Amino acid sequence: MTRILLFGLASIAPTINGQNNVQGLDTMNKQIVQDFAIAINEHNVDKMCLLMTDDHRFIDSQGNEAMGKEKMRADWIGYFQLFPDYKIEITDIFLGGDTVAAFGFASGTFQGKSDRKENFWHLPASWKAVIKNGKIQLWQVYADSKIPYDIINKNKEQ
Repeated sequence: MTRILLFGLASIAPTINGQNNVQGLDTMNKQIVQDFAIAINEHNVDKMCLLMTDDHRFIDSQGNEAMGKEKMRADWIGYFQLFPDYKIEITDIFLGGDTVAAFGFASGTFQGKSDRKENFWHLPASWKAVIKNGKIQLWQVYADSKIPYDIINKNKEQ
């Protein structure tokens, strides 16, 4: 079950016909992030790109940045080749205007080598998304990526 907590930003939310529309925007932004997570879990890069702005910015857990939807298309394809069963599980979502914070877990098995348990990882993770005009302008990952990097390096040595 996903829990939703709203930041107290109602006073700066846009209005339509004099009525506060923050709940509608929050619902839409939550759905965009959930749709993006579903596309990630399906490894559906085309769907992911449909949900990104053209000037999409990705920041990984090491602070490395990639800019542009087409750059991210290639990067996601490469990542899914490294971890063909990569999944994210969102357990909590916090909404505040155009910013969405999601918390949960990420997991994957290096190159699908499930015959060796040490190639699998499952870690707590969180994601920050900034929504612009109904698409994800920023997707930032927060996780301890030491274990996945160690797995990659260990397999390079073999």
